[in-house]
Amino acid sequence: MINQTTYTINTTAGMVELTIKPINSLLPDGDFFATGIYELTDGTVGMGEIVFDENMNEWTYNGMDELNWDEASEVAAFIKNYKDPAGADPDLLQSSK
Repeated sequence: MINQTTYTINTTAGMVELTIKPINSLLPDGDFFATGIYELTDGTVGMGEIVFDENMNEWTYNGMDELNWDEASEVAAFIKNYKDPAGADPDLLQSSK
């Protein structure tokens, strides 16, 4: 995932439109490195992070019960299977850390 995207999920608290923002690091050679960290927000409310291992197989969720395990699993599956739209430009990253 190059740029942030949104995902609507039906949670136990109702429908939530999550913004999923990948955290990418800028390397000294100017390339971006995907860290495997994805910040989740609902508007201005932080919903924690989903952090993948280097192979995008295992993940953890560090939210404070904003999402239960099944909901976090659904979001993690969305992230893992997400394909950037054609022409996605890494130079247009919303932010990098």
